[in-house]
Amino acid sequence: MKSPLLTLPGAVPAEGVDEGVAAHYGDLFREQRALADGTGFVDLSHRGVVTVTGDDRLAWLHLLLTQHVSDLPAGQATEALILSANGHIEHALYLVDDGETVWAHVEPGTQEALIAYLESMKFFYKVEVENRTADIAVVHLPAGSIAEVPQGVAVRETPYGRDLFLPRADLEAYAGQAGPPAGILAYEALRVEQHRPRLGFETDHRTIPHELGWIGSAVHLQKGCYRGQETVARVQNLGKPPRRLVFLHLDGSEVHLPVAGTELRLADDGPDGRKIGFITTSVRHHELGPVALALVKRNVAVDAPLVAGDTAAAQEVVVEP
Repeated sequence: MKSPLLTLPGAVPAEGVDEGVAAHYGDLFREQRALADGTGFVDLSHRGVVTVTGDDRLAWLHLLLTQHVSDLPAGQATEALILSANGHIEHALYLVDDGETVWAHVEPGTQEALIAYLESMKFFYKVEVENRTADIAVVHLPAGSIAEVPQGVAVRETPYGRDLFLPRADLEAYAGQAGPPAGILAYEALRVEQHRPRLGFETDHRTIPHELGWIGSAVHLQKGCYRGQETVARVQNLGKPPRRLVFLHLDGSEVHLPVAGTELRLADDGPDGRKIGFITTSVRHHELGPVALALVKRNVAVDAPLVAGDTAAAQEVVVEP
């Protein structure tokens, strides 16, 4: 779904999964600095929006999600996953309940598969699941923003900012009063700095929550059974995940960033060394320079110098080995 904000001055369309919104509006670092300072907004109207209504909505979702939501207070933001039977991550939901409706935004293009799964699990519960992507747009206000939130709009308040579920028809008018726009590349740069994983970027078909640090923030360890819970409990109590998320400082003298999927090797092993991981997201940060998130084998030494393709990389621990 193409955002009307792509008509704003300087807008350059994003590509790939984030197609439909602006990658930037002409000055990537200025946009990053604005968000870091708590000004402006990010158009996330390409993300899927799903709502759940009905008296049983929280009790029902509690049975399906990795997060404890049966007693979720109105207005309290949380995030949750849906796992496969083997504990692999299938969906990530960023949600809030407003007292009558659970609002969730999800990765672009995943909402239909998510809804199909939820519909298959309704049984006798009094719930209604709806795809609201066509009429609701997600807008992100950074932490510290004093931009006005329209009355009646559902809001997810998090340490990183506020996600607004805005009527799509009001998107252009709201953009005119919310401050300078920032593109998805600026938003992604701050996400990487904050070590926050993203479905489809830091995940593949075999990712389990422990590898990305999603235990606690998206996975509650003291709740009842849900699909994939046995894997979560077994790894938590008896073992370690096979991989771990790391934050990388990349050699700033290189002209090109190593793209997602670039293989990582130990620097001491040279270009013919064995693969020990791969880049998941790489960005240019306004203060840190070129940085990335990556998945590496758990037993890789935390202080080992790495190379991403031909680019030197130094690790920061995100998930403990």
